Amino acid sequence: MHDTDRELRLATALVEAADTLADGFETPHHLRRVADRCVELLDARAAGIMLVEAGRAVSLAGSSRQEAVALDLLNAQHGGGPCLESYGTGRPVPPVSIRVAHAAARWPDFTELALRHDIAGTYAVPLRRRETLLGALNVFVPTLPDGVEAQLPVAQALADATAVGLHNHRTHDEYRTLAGQLQQALSSRVRIEQAKGMLAERWGTGADAAFGALRQYARRRRLPLDQVARGVVERTLGDEELRARPPGGPLDRP
Repeated sequence: MHDTDRELRLATALVEAADTLADGFETPHHLRRVADRCVELLDARAAGIMLVEAGRAVSLAGSSRQEAVALDLLNAQHGGGPCLESYGTGRPVPPVSIRVAHAAARWPDFTELALRHDIAGTYAVPLRRRETLLGALNVFVPTLPDGVEAQLPVAQALADATAVGLHNHRTHDEYRTLAGQLQQALSSRVRIEQAKGMLAERWGTGADAAFGALRQYARRRRLPLDQVARGVVERTLGDEELRARPPGGPLDRP
């Protein structure tokens, strides 16, 4: 029954880690929740996630439990540590004793700080989506019991699900931004065409001449053409202003 309960909690955690398309999604909150699930499922003292771009940490998140400890240990890895090693190789860093690593001068700054926080061991797994590396997940444990290596696949599954969720969120954001830009361009074009038609009808002239007046006014006032068209459509811009030319100014040709 205990194993079944743990499997259900792991399944729930994996779904949460991959679910990033909800409105109001915030990356720091999401990563903190993933770190919390790691602490619960892996019997850890704390856990942290480091997002990396071009070899440089760009975001850190720690578990709610012992958050200060997790963030402190992540910050200490700028000169080397499990996260950067896992990210650099694209492979897990197996469980290692902090005392053994410190004695071997492996990650000296990190291990010295970990000893101060009474961390006995640590391991890390990469956040990766296929061949794309986004960062690493670091787990800090109070003891190194026999069989702790069996926790690595669970940590890697959580990290993989997190990477998929982050990738999907970024892709979703890019598509939404592009869709917004295309909609804005279409709306602008529609307003310009509408303004041309209104002026041509009012002035009894062709669409090219109406467009020429719009463009000349926009250039003269250094305004976006869409803004001038909006003024025509909303009738906040009068015909006299549009038809006026600067003294001695050249005629604008459509």
